[in-house]
Amino acid sequence: MIAWHIYPLGFAGLPIRPGTANSGAPPQAGPPGGARPFAHLAGWLDYAAALGFEALSLGPVFESQSHGYDTLDHYRIDRRLGDESEFQSFLDQAHARGLRVYLDGVFNHLGDRHRLHVAAVTPGPEQATARRFFRWDGKRARVFEGHGSLVGLNHEDQAVMGLVQGVMAHWMQQGVDGWRLDAAYATGPEFWAAILPGLRKRFPEAYFFGELLHGDGASFVARSAMDSVTQYELWKAIWSSIKDRNFFELDWCVERHNDLLATYSPVTFIGNHDVSRIASRIGQRGAGAALAILMSLGGTPHIYYGDEQGFTGKKEARLGGDDSVRPPYPAGPAGLAPWGWWLHNLHRRLITWRRANPWLDRATTERLELTNTRFVYRTAGSGQAVTASLDLTDPANPMAHLAGPGLDLTL
Repeated sequence: MIAWHIYPLGFAGLPIRPGTANSGAPPQAGPPGGARPFAHLAGWLDYAAALGFEALSLGPVFESQSHGYDTLDHYRIDRRLGDESEFQSFLDQAHARGLRVYLDGVFNHLGDRHRLHVAAVTPGPEQATARRFFRWDGKRARVFEGHGSLVGLNHEDQAVMGLVQGVMAHWMQQGVDGWRLDAAYATGPEFWAAILPGLRKRFPEAYFFGELLHGDGASFVARSAMDSVTQYELWKAIWSSIKDRNFFELDWCVERHNDLLATYSPVTFIGNHDVSRIASRIGQRGAGAALAILMSLGGTPHIYYGDEQGFTGKKEARLGGDDSVRPPYPAGPAGLAPWGWWLHNLHRRLITWRRANPWLDRATTERLELTNTRFVYRTAGSGQAVTASLDLTDPANPMAHLAGPGLDLTL
């Protein structure tokens, strides 16, 4: 299931800085052409379908304080994006094009202005009950990774389990097809093992994958009852082996990746909303080579919006440091820069080919030739195979050749 990963607030050009969101005032920015945000997103569904995507993995869409990960109400669509009827229309239009829709489940923490947290710190009859929802450092709710506006939920409490399960079921009843479970590494697998089996009985076609930054992915999937987790180790090895001209790193990672594929199909990627753009790290030619690697290895590929056009942007450790990797999209494809279309066409060709060869989801890879600047490997499964030849002799012009069933591609 090849997915297009979108950060909706950024895609629609909406304000996300603290103090501008959810103030009741009209937004200071918005989608080009004055379209409503979900209508703007819907205007790109034909583009996504033509590229060959099978699913959309949306970033946060629920009411929040600023960037979407500081949730205020899981049952309400963020007013900057629209309302429930507009979201339902978007969902229906996506389904009409054969696109499944996954939502970002931010269930490890809440925004500190969430009604439960306000009740927990305000003396009164609701305080004792509300305090159960959070972990505490003395008199203060424990915050997530140093972010003072993100207060951590108490995942050992049955009330929290009920809240999360209720939210997920509510939106799947509306037609949502699955969930990306944010910060799953912090929540822990046991929490999900208590929730997901019941949801899977009600929604057997649903897809659940978790954000895992490091650690034993196979064990996490088995213990959590998830379908998959993100493969950050492979992400890093792909771009840094090209940047540093060191294919030994990628080879080592591919061996570890093979072990994971024996258990599940990891969510693989070369870009997302939390990292610098692949084209900023290794240039457009390098981004093309990285895509060839991604699509010729086992896993479940997710493509971050804009990467298919060679967008650039660097993540910085400051307020607003994510903005350049979460930019708005124009009113339509005609507004995209002309220099990105060759990469778009490469994505379309490889996504179409990948969909025609679903055996690649669990296929494993063997090394055929390896030096610092040259890597030849064969990925095989179900009696079929693709061979990839990568060459970094000219660091400004990474070369890649893929040969497999229905494919003979050089870039």
